[in-house]
Amino acid sequence: MEAYNPDFVPNTSDDERRYKIGNQANIGMFNLNKLLQALNPLLDPGQKQLAAQILEGYPVLYYTRFRELFKAKLGLLGERKGDDDLIAFLLHLMEKTEADFTMTFRQLSEIAQSQLQELHIPQQFWALKMISKHELFPAWVSQYLVRLKSNMNDSDFERRKRMMTVNPRYVLKNWMAESAVQKAERNDFSEVYLLQQVLHHPFQKHSAAEKAGYSSPTPAWARDLRVSCSS
Repeated sequence: MEAYNPDFVPNTSDDERRYKIGNQANIGMFNLNKLLQALNPLLDPGQKQLAAQILEGYPVLYYTRFRELFKAKLGLLGERKGDDDLIAFLLHLMEKTEADFTMTFRQLSEIAQSQLQELHIPQQFWALKMISKHELFPAWVSQYLVRLKSNMNDSDFERRKRMMTVNPRYVLKNWMAESAVQKAERNDFSEVYLLQQVLHHPFQKHSAAEKAGYSSPTPAWARDLRVSCSS
């Protein structure tokens, strides 16, 4: 997924849109149920009951982990009322502005709180620039900064350092893979090797990756790239 879109279907074979980004929790439960159906003939009554209990706990487990992951991506410590709303608010802004999912969180990791407070978004933070165009962005920033202040004994340096360990600067996007494939088909494996190096350390800035545009906006030609089961 390049721009955040909960309705995005990454697989061209998914005609029923079961695996769209916003349906991951439900499709996870669907697949677990299918797995249980396949295993049922091999289970005794006690094991079947235990498996059913495990599935019943899936929704709570999923959303608990979902919350933990996004709180970490935002540098939030502890539990506070309103954390879920803060996360949902940001995702809403990202959806409406078609902001890049990976780079939005990475750039939130790199920008200083003082810059956010002043709503001064440097040009290099292009993903945040996109979100900042939304009229509700100042309201989200205000809520976010208030929440960060509740992180006891936490400096802005520590916040950024912590966030940069969970928000990669590079992920394998479809356009990057497509570019490498096209070159490899011409017997040029230079980009395959580059991707291998970069993705081995995705949290570290890599000069060759920057030159290749791996942390830049997705090229226009690649915005609608999707994969199939045979890709």
